[in-house]
Amino acid sequence: MENVTKKIFAGPRIRRLRRERGLSQSQMSSELGFSTSYLNLVERNQRPVSAQFLLRLAEVYDVELAAFAGTDEARAFADLNEIMADPMFKSLGISRGELQDMADSAPRAIEAFSLLYKSFQQAKTNATELSSQFAERGGVDLDAVFPVDEVRDFIHDRKNYFAELDEAAESMHTELALEREDAFMVLSGRLDEEHSIRVRIMPHDVMPETLRHFDLHRRQLLISEMLDASARIFQLAVQLAQLEFKPMIQRIADSHAFQTEEARRLVRISLANYFAGALLMPYGRFLKDAKDLKYDIEHLGRRYRTSFEQVSHRLTTLQRPGERGVPFFFIRVDKAGNISKRFSAGRFHFSRFGGTCPLWQVHDTFATPGRIMTQIIQMPDSTTYFSIARTVRRVGALYGEPDQQLAIGLGCDIAFARELVYAKGHDLESLDATPVGPNCRLCERPACPQRANPPLTRNLVLDERSRGISAYRFSQE
Repeated sequence: MENVTKKIFAGPRIRRLRRERGLSQSQMSSELGFSTSYLNLVERNQRPVSAQFLLRLAEVYDVELAAFAGTDEARAFADLNEIMADPMFKSLGISRGELQDMADSAPRAIEAFSLLYKSFQQAKTNATELSSQFAERGGVDLDAVFPVDEVRDFIHDRKNYFAELDEAAESMHTELALEREDAFMVLSGRLDEEHSIRVRIMPHDVMPETLRHFDLHRRQLLISEMLDASARIFQLAVQLAQLEFKPMIQRIADSHAFQTEEARRLVRISLANYFAGALLMPYGRFLKDAKDLKYDIEHLGRRYRTSFEQVSHRLTTLQRPGERGVPFFFIRVDKAGNISKRFSAGRFHFSRFGGTCPLWQVHDTFATPGRIMTQIIQMPDSTTYFSIARTVRRVGALYGEPDQQLAIGLGCDIAFARELVYAKGHDLESLDATPVGPNCRLCERPACPQRANPPLTRNLVLDERSRGISAYRFSQE
């Protein structure tokens, strides 16, 4: 297959940069050393951006080249396309081309529109489900669902990278010499010497529903015996983050105006977990090892005494300017397809209001526990990704209890696949990709045997005399 270099059209992004700097086209073209007519064509997307032009932009205006990769616009378009699939917008007849133009021109405005739509969904959900939820569960706070989305957006907007925490964790790792085999003893010793906190491993029958508990009065950190070695070390690191870096975590949390106290608490917990991962897998050393080992997750786990999930999550945070790793996306799902965690350092945008595609092999891993599965997938907009998936066990189950298995999906743009050990054996030139979508409600692929619901963006075609491969046929108009 002929290898064709993808052209970059970044007109709206360059126009926004120029306006933010208060420059006219003639001023910017003069500073860059290009003609005004060329800049005019580039801004109107009538000419692709040359590599020389991008390099000159980065040099003159001190911006990252990644700013012109279209990540914000891609996410804005995905959000807008998903929102416009709502039946109440259907009569407007807005084309995908118009949606793309809106996303390219004003991604921040689309973000505001997305927040408004989310508030609408929250109000509608409260109105239709509140009474039944209270009747069934004796009272439940439905607003607690939305702080999770708010914190996910906060982390995503910062590309899942927090420089201040990473640098502090790297310094502490060096100070404590955590590359030693006795990491649990080192961290528990730090808690004892610096904070007079004793670490105790507790029997399951004493803490049947708790994995970690800090008893402030008795100055004890109680850890469940059900956690394996890597999880126990991780929990000690979380506790150290909450004790020694509380002001830093609070300062980062205060940089965003969260709507609820639940969201503020959740983001502090998320940041403490981020610090723990950075402490056990310090940025510079971990990135070098990841590249040397071609991002072999299990090998990295053995080297750093961390779990498959901990390594996978850490790989999504390697976004230090000038020292970046592969921009991975990460998802964690259960057997029912419920998403409990997701991060994206690249363009991949998960469905905000739904699940995932059943054709993605992340769901097939439950049939082969512990085995890594690889797959090339392609979204409806033709963006192609290389994905890795494997099951993990969060907490050991007692005999007779359901096994707590989850599936981890990790992936990156196909352009980075050659850097991964898992791409060995895949033909990255032919790109025989599995067509997937965000979820059935938003996917417009016809004749999909796995379709569970018709797309919101199409009219159903019903024929009593015929049955297709999919239970739902729909028009392509």
